[in-house]
Amino acid sequence: MAFHAKGDRVTQPQYGPGTVTDVNAHHTVIDFDQHGVRTFVTNLVKLEPTTEVRPAPRAAARKRTKKAAAATPAAAASAPATPRPE
Repeated sequence: MAFHAKGDRVTQPQYGPGTVTDVNAHHTVIDFDQHGVRTFVTNLVKLEPTTEVRPAPRAAARKRTKKAAAATPAAAASAPATPRPE
């Protein structure tokens, strides 16, 4: 059983290719290209070395801005007043 070093490119049957980000006697943490970060028990995980290069990181999704609230003073002043029933 070969232990992999931090930074090694590996492939796992279920998750595919990824990069080892942390490894110790108990756990191996891998950042997979398509499935994110996963933690495995070091003695049980089945990994194969790969020569597949890491894909370029995707640009972060832009955060949406909240639309202006309808209850602004300008909107309230232009809204017609409704009389209250007595």
